[in-house]
Amino acid sequence: MKQPVSVLRPRLAAVACAALLGSALVAAQGPQGGTLPLEPFKERGASITPAYEGWFANADGTFSILLGYYNRNSRQAIDIPVGPNNKIEPGPVDQGQPTHFETGRNWGVLVVKVPKDFGKKSLTWTITANGETQSIPFTLNNGYNVAPYKEIGMLNEPPKISFTQGGPQFQGPPTATALTLTGKAKTPIALNLWVEDPKGRATEGGRGRGGSSIANVSLHKYRGPGTVTFDKTRLPVPTQGAQVSATATFSDPGEYLLRIQANDESGEGGGGFQCCWTNTYVKVTVTP
Repeated sequence: MKQPVSVLRPRLAAVACAALLGSALVAAQGPQGGTLPLEPFKERGASITPAYEGWFANADGTFSILLGYYNRNSRQAIDIPVGPNNKIEPGPVDQGQPTHFETGRNWGVLVVKVPKDFGKKSLTWTITANGETQSIPFTLNNGYNVAPYKEIGMLNEPPKISFTQGGPQFQGPPTATALTLTGKAKTPIALNLWVEDPKGRATEGGRGRGGSSIANVSLHKYRGPGTVTFDKTRLPVPTQGAQVSATATFSDPGEYLLRIQANDESGEGGGGFQCCWTNTYVKVTVTP
């Protein structure tokens, strides 16, 4: 079913983006200081920093905390299983965090839902990569209240993704698995989706897609035991409701989770307004 659109306080989502780079990433640190979170990229051997991107209220009175990460290796994607080197605490060791960390800045990959009485409590995501540990706490700080379903200043909304033509639409932060597929290792599996942008127009000079496209879709491995190869990792959406397609090939059998992201003119990868991109998950069971 379509994800609900919460009624949120009128606050520009860009506040959280700016605050994130100014404080949330800087707050992360290693055991003896470690890598400076905002230092330039290395090809390999650098750390991965969790990123707190804000929180928003849910219709049932609970709260959702939006998280991403920054892998500052330009050529080293890293797999880190849930456990001592990839943990959110307190709480269950597995809170849905990624185990595959692509290079660069990845936005809005995870939502952690907290109860109505969360109050002034905090959670901490810790990632250890290349021998360096980076941790960041996240709370319901008023300065990080974001509007992921509608940017108040321009009334912009995230793109909507469907996995069947005219079927259920998914919009905004990732809250559930949208599609389940099965296939065989080393055999391409088709990914078909339909995308709409509620604002209905392209912005000239928008990053991450051509000016004639209404949105841009990117494909990512999120979890899984082997390598995932996409025949196309970026899919421009030419018109409203257009179908775009790609294939994913899995090196080994097992359970995988893919992340499908759609961006409008806010920019490639999630940069820009917090409101204007959608992430959702596709589960793939791969047999030998």
